[in-house]
Amino acid sequence: MPGPILVTGVAGFIGHATAHRLLERGETVIGVDSVNDYYDVALKEARLATFDGKTGFTFHRVDITDSGAMAGLVHDNGVDRVVHLAAQAGVRYSIENPFAYERSNLAGHLSIMEACRHAPEGFAHLVYASSSSVYGDKPIDTAGFSEDEPAAAPVSLYAATKRACELMSQSYAKLYGFPQTGLRFFTVYGPWGRPDMAYFSFTQKLIRGEAIEVFGEGRMARDFTYIDDIVDGIIGALDHPPERGANRILNIGDSHPVGLMEMIETLEEAIGRKAKKIMRPMQPGDVTATFADVSRLNAVCGYRPKVMLKEGLGKFAAWYRDFYGA
Repeated sequence: MPGPILVTGVAGFIGHATAHRLLERGETVIGVDSVNDYYDVALKEARLATFDGKTGFTFHRVDITDSGAMAGLVHDNGVDRVVHLAAQAGVRYSIENPFAYERSNLAGHLSIMEACRHAPEGFAHLVYASSSSVYGDKPIDTAGFSEDEPAAAPVSLYAATKRACELMSQSYAKLYGFPQTGLRFFTVYGPWGRPDMAYFSFTQKLIRGEAIEVFGEGRMARDFTYIDDIVDGIIGALDHPPERGANRILNIGDSHPVGLMEMIETLEEAIGRKAKKIMRPMQPGDVTATFADVSRLNAVCGYRPKVMLKEGLGKFAAWYRDFYGA
């Protein structure tokens, strides 16, 4: 009988959605989060409140860098799979507060790997969050960004820490044998999302009648991926581990990049208001475009995104109005 699954960052956007899906299929889930104040703590607490009364769920308010606590949770509960989504997110914030990334992303990832390598016999799989930002600022081609590309020119500290996590996992997979999968997330959006993301802040300002700042003069493009599709891919990857000693890297995105101006127009339609735009140059650390080649994830688990941007932003706008009473 499979053991519990540890989900780190369970009060976060992707962790919250992933834990709910795992519970729905009957898994036992141990959720971990420090509930830091990088963005609205009330939103994180509201996400956690959705687990109240859920059979099979326990929550531990702990920092992933507490290696003793993490090792104890894995060992004492017989955890055999870990979905590691906790991290200090945000490209722009990494310029303002670099040491937060060194602690959470590097020390935190090491703490999780150490817990996994000392797990009881039969540990099956560590799935961890990487990022499309590791590809750097590269031009779009017709094939999308491939996992075979060197990912050797990050343009932000956030991206550098995520690439470092992949390399750390490579060494631990070879040294200690437990299977690992790093998922390079492309821009994730949807209900319960992160307020620091453009689509979220644009919605807030549109509803308030405030102007939005459009960086990159509106010429940027992102591979917007709806949260339900992302969870499909996470769990699909979790259920199909690589061989022992392997650290597999997989893109997880929509594979249909959308220009920033098109995203704004779609959001305007969903909200029913026109945006007042202030055009700005690109900010340090930003990349011009992202575009996922997801053929490898498809080969692993049949991953195929289903939710198009118009539908996804419509669902987000409806959630936003309901949650904030807007």
